[in-house]
Amino acid sequence: MKKAITRNYNLGTDPILPLIFKLSIPGIISMSVQAFYNVVDSFFVARVSEEALAALSIAFPFHIVLIAIAVGTGIGTNSLISRQLGSGDHKRAVLTAEHVLVIAGIYGAVMALVGFFFAGPLVAGFSENPEIIAYATEYVQVILIGSTALFFSLITSDILRGQGNTFAPMMAMLVGAVVNILLDPFLIFGIGFFPRMEVLGAALATVFSKTVSALFILWIMFKGKNEVQPRFQNFSFDFYILKKIYQVGFPAMTMQILASVMLSGMNLIVANLNELALAVNGVYFRLQSFVFMPVFGVTQGFIPIMGYNYGHKNADRMIETLKYGVLITFFITGGGFLLFQLFPYQLMGIFDSSDELTEIGVAALRTISIGFPVIGPAIIGSTTFQALGKGLPSLTLSFMRQILLLLPFAYFLSLTGDLNNVWFAFPLSEGITFIFMVVWLNITFRSEIKKIRRDTTRD
Repeated sequence: MKKAITRNYNLGTDPILPLIFKLSIPGIISMSVQAFYNVVDSFFVARVSEEALAALSIAFPFHIVLIAIAVGTGIGTNSLISRQLGSGDHKRAVLTAEHVLVIAGIYGAVMALVGFFFAGPLVAGFSENPEIIAYATEYVQVILIGSTALFFSLITSDILRGQGNTFAPMMAMLVGAVVNILLDPFLIFGIGFFPRMEVLGAALATVFSKTVSALFILWIMFKGKNEVQPRFQNFSFDFYILKKIYQVGFPAMTMQILASVMLSGMNLIVANLNELALAVNGVYFRLQSFVFMPVFGVTQGFIPIMGYNYGHKNADRMIETLKYGVLITFFITGGGFLLFQLFPYQLMGIFDSSDELTEIGVAALRTISIGFPVIGPAIIGSTTFQALGKGLPSLTLSFMRQILLLLPFAYFLSLTGDLNNVWFAFPLSEGITFIFMVVWLNITFRSEIKKIRRDTTRD
């Protein structure tokens, strides 16, 4: 059987805890950098006006949809390639990589058309302030038209992660982040020979940085020494591969899209109480990325280890991988809880916020973060389903948390007329969903472990 050996790691034999760190640290770094330059965008835009910052909050759900499509496809690809390599099917792993590169190009073309023709109508209903809507329309149009770069950068990264290479995706993310951070002030404020473009400048900087990342990661894909290297020799489209990708990828994609629906719904709910809460919503979701992005970095190392050992029928390593994944992510999000509880004023101060905006933001950060300690283990639980090729449980739990619980809780709490009460919808929905996840994962994981041990005993 072909062994998956990448950068001197063996997914089937190396000690689990060091292996998780080796594979996750590049993802943690790249995701943390992603979180940093998301905040940098808001940092600079906040200095344009609070209306500009509110526009980013309106545009953010549309950006999430693009990320959802790319991440969902990428997670399905990562999971499938790691399982194919674990079972020794190298030829199908290469064919899978070729398919998703074609898909990335198709997605980019479709979204460019949507952005060109429909950006204005898509954002029109989120505010009655014409300045906010004008800013949001500019941002959404540019992000959609330039989405091809985002699709190639994220999806190609997961082709490499599926074979255990998390270093190259980290470097691609770092290169793009540095470009974005350097360009932001020049394009937003019109420094030097650049014209002042404000929110439009932030969007252009983002698209250009994604283009740089995409070119970098594609170069690594086609020129580097990778176990899975697409060549498109005798390529033919196979819908069975798409089916296997999206058995995991579609639920993961839908989960991300639900986040967009949730954020849009929250924007509508809080704006009815105070329009400044639109800006707070955007600020919170960028700040919380400092906590959750490192967790997603851990999942990038977690999936190939769990998926490979599941394909290799190694139950003991699966159990150990899950145990360490839960512990690591608990410490990350538990640390986030302490950060938001102890330093909310300093966090809001990053965005040059007024006294009223700061007051609203501090209450939001302290209340929402009550649920942080369970979110890390909850994400690992959801990722475990994906690594096993079972996307439906993750989708169901995400739908339950964000749509069935969070939005109704937020709406009914908003009827009290007190904005501070609305933020309690977050920890309530997180806590209830976590309980359901633990029960469901326990039943599913135990069943898979028993089946593997029964099969290996029989063999």
